[in-house]
Amino acid sequence: MRFLGNIEAKTDSKGRAFLPAAFRKALQSAGEERIVMRKDVFQPCLVLYPGSVWDEQMDSLRQRLNRWNSAHQQVFRQFVSEVEAVSLDANGRFLIPKRYLNMAGIKQEIKFIGMGDTIEIWASEKTEQPFMDAEAFGAALENLMNDGPTD
Repeated sequence: MRFLGNIEAKTDSKGRAFLPAAFRKALQSAGEERIVMRKDVFQPCLVLYPGSVWDEQMDSLRQRLNRWNSAHQQVFRQFVSEVEAVSLDANGRFLIPKRYLNMAGIKQEIKFIGMGDTIEIWASEKTEQPFMDAEAFGAALENLMNDGPTD
């Protein structure tokens, strides 16, 4: 399953938004029925995880943490406590709770950004934030691709 694209949308007065049709189709074709929402760890945006991707993230994090280490338990507790199960209604709408709207600085205008196996939700006025200018992006991509294995 791959989520691709940058799609503009709006939330209604209750904080509901339509999940873009292309993303709904990707979820349906992958047989995903569960979606988990969390504030991003690094950026002021929300992240939607298909259930299987969320489970992989949880397993990966849990494997790196020691249950008998109090600092590890605090990290795990904070990671899992800031999560919301998302349900789509028959029209493909879902509710973004007020605390999540506030965390991401979302007023009404939003952008969905497909990130491969997850979907980010940004306040439209903040969508310049996660991107580099074209020249910096080209240089960073060139460095990354030149450091990896060659075909």
